Amino acid sequence: MRWTPGRVVLLVIALLLTAAWLLPLAWAVATSLKPEGDAAKTPLSWIGSRVTFEAYGKVWESGDLMVWLMNSAYISVMTTLLTVVTCAMAAYGFTRTDFRGRRLIYGLVLAGIMVPPQVLIAPLFREMVQLGLVDTYWGVILPQVAVPAMVFILVKFFEGVPRELEEAAFVDGAGRWRVFWTIVIPLSRPVLAAVAIFTFISTWNNFLWPFLVTTDPGGMTLPVGLVSVQSTFGVRYAQIMASLVIAGMPLLIVFAFFQRQIVRGIAHTGLAGQ
Repeated sequence: MRWTPGRVVLLVIALLLTAAWLLPLAWAVATSLKPEGDAAKTPLSWIGSRVTFEAYGKVWESGDLMVWLMNSAYISVMTTLLTVVTCAMAAYGFTRTDFRGRRLIYGLVLAGIMVPPQVLIAPLFREMVQLGLVDTYWGVILPQVAVPAMVFILVKFFEGVPRELEEAAFVDGAGRWRVFWTIVIPLSRPVLAAVAIFTFISTWNNFLWPFLVTTDPGGMTLPVGLVSVQSTFGVRYAQIMASLVIAGMPLLIVFAFFQRQIVRGIAHTGLAGQ
């Protein structure tokens, strides 16, 4: 590879952006390893008087951390699976079937992208109360399954899938469901992986809805549980940073293992330049 001036400039910009992204994470990790007294000491410093894991131990002892981790994992995985299945079926219906009102319904789905989720919190909470789903896993999962943005992404991808493959399967006697599951879904693995990862990350980080619909400490997700611990013991910077590191570590692991699928999925949707 020849190091042209343009490539050098791009490399410098990439390194600066990487440093800007890693700096807050590095500061969080450094603060979490300080004694509590050094975390709030001014002037601020990267290194405390000693390196200690006391903040992590306090966070672990203060709440049911393992229970919250399992709750977040179960809710995130189930929400991801249901979102991928429902949004893929909806997108396939919009692109491959012709029914009365299709354009109107699809327009309403696109309009849902412009509606802030916070606007729907009150009616959704009332609905969960009437259904008796408050303080249950399904009360947290179901309102997060219908994601208009993911339907739009999948519609854009399905529009690029060759119809000839499906027509050949129809000639061989395959039905619509078999074509969808045996031809369209395998061809859509990159975009489905991207949708799954985006959904998992957003569900794992979601705080407001689980906070409203969950009151039992045994049913809390990790973000809600950690905030409840912080509010109980006041502002302790080392413990706050330790909580953030614990909550963000699973997402870093997911991104590290699936970053190629994320980039590939964005490229296949045709949204890379937007």
